[in-house]
Amino acid sequence: MAKMLGIGIATVDIINTVEGYPAENDEIRALSQRRCRGGNCANTLTVLQHLGHECMFAGILAEEPDGQFITQELKQQGINTDNCRIVKGKTPTSYVTLSRATGSRTIVHYRDLPEFSFADFANIDLSPFDWLHFEGRNVAETARMLALVRERFPSLPWSVEIEKPRPGIESLFEGAAVLLFSRHYVTYHGYSEAQTFLQKWHATLPDTEKICAWGEEGAYAIDEEGKMHHAPAFFPPQVVDTLGAGDTFNAGFLDARLRHRSLSESLTFGCQLAGRKCGQQGFDGLGSSDLKP
Repeated sequence: MAKMLGIGIATVDIINTVEGYPAENDEIRALSQRRCRGGNCANTLTVLQHLGHECMFAGILAEEPDGQFITQELKQQGINTDNCRIVKGKTPTSYVTLSRATGSRTIVHYRDLPEFSFADFANIDLSPFDWLHFEGRNVAETARMLALVRERFPSLPWSVEIEKPRPGIESLFEGAAVLLFSRHYVTYHGYSEAQTFLQKWHATLPDTEKICAWGEEGAYAIDEEGKMHHAPAFFPPQVVDTLGAGDTFNAGFLDARLRHRSLSESLTFGCQLAGRKCGQQGFDGLGSSDLKP
């Protein structure tokens, strides 16, 4: 299995399950509440760890009880946190309203920590790693990180998750082995379908695998020859919790590619794993799934 380093954020998620999403100014009672560790990169690493990879997380953690909670949760999952920087401050917190009627989730996020910096990244010995995975955030610093990888470890592949439209984020595209685009990013730029967007970027980045998950329509990818690939969504018997489904798709796709599965097979596995995630709370058990690519 691969030794993987993920650079991004980890959060505390406070999840209130409600019967149905409230209208503005409503006052409703939560059916249940749970507190867990979240964050895109941390979630993806958790699933990859469950799938048998050796994962390390690099990010900023707060020197307070919630930061300690995150550290303990990651270590319990087997994820190494030695390259995290500990600072004073408040742990990023996501307040999630989860609708039992639809399984959809609405998130209000609070953040009061600095971002993981180029200086933090430059202190990491990258020689043991087989793959790097970056959240597309903190763009200027992340661009410097990628430049350092290109200079010192030109054969080390990396992926970038492009979830939110941030100023200058396109500077992170060049050189990536895999770009994982969100539907939100694509539609923000005026595209109504993933295929047209992927074809547009294929002309500029023909050697980069470009992937786009598209919710209930499944996922799309374009290969080096410009051929479009599609995998349908996989729906669980009941949608329970969509929180982290995109992170799970990313992990499933990367896992399959690291196992040298084809692009189409990797898309399918990502969709299958994300669908299974939507049918359960949390990520436990995904690695022992019968959906192995």
